[in-house]
Amino acid sequence: MMFSSTNMFAVVFVTVLVLLPVGLSASLTCEDLLRPLDQPDLHHMVGRWDLVAGSFSDPAHLEFFKFRNSSNIYISNATSSSDITYTTVVHMGGKCHYGTYNVTLKGSTIVFDVRHQIKTTLTLICTSCADCVVMRFDNGSKKAERLWLFSKRREVDPKELEEFRSQVECLNMLPPVVMDPNNEICKELGTEKHQEA
Repeated sequence: MMFSSTNMFAVVFVTVLVLLPVGLSASLTCEDLLRPLDQPDLHHMVGRWDLVAGSFSDPAHLEFFKFRNSSNIYISNATSSSDITYTTVVHMGGKCHYGTYNVTLKGSTIVFDVRHQIKTTLTLICTSCADCVVMRFDNGSKKAERLWLFSKRREVDPKELEEFRSQVECLNMLPPVVMDPNNEICKELGTEKHQEA
């Protein structure tokens, strides 16, 4: 079958029109992937969240992160006023390290009590994973330093992990480290002797 130059032009024109929306939607993909969570449900957030994967913008921080055997957070004391207790638990070097912070949830942002002198903005990012929380840590200059994926499960589905990898790529961060779901985890603060992080 022979194509005239007019037919060939029409085919090329239609192909460009079909591909144009794909290109436009691709430019919005990162915007969608990094969209802050609209209204986090405090009651949904209460409890233990296991760290599944984490990424950094700084290679030195990523290398140090690899020394963790496991890590999780506990969110408790959630009230209607958005004041919560945020406890970090890290199993590293054969020991459990704990840190407890009083924080306030303002929209999708977790604000640390000024007494902690933490110069980090923590923002909850949208995810399609129903029992996951993605946390973006920005420094004082609003530059993304860390992106962490937490879940009520110790391991997420490949599709959910791939979505997180895409979020990491959108921030131009290093490839994420995925935690070993079989590693030992620490008990909740108050159930055993502990060392402050």
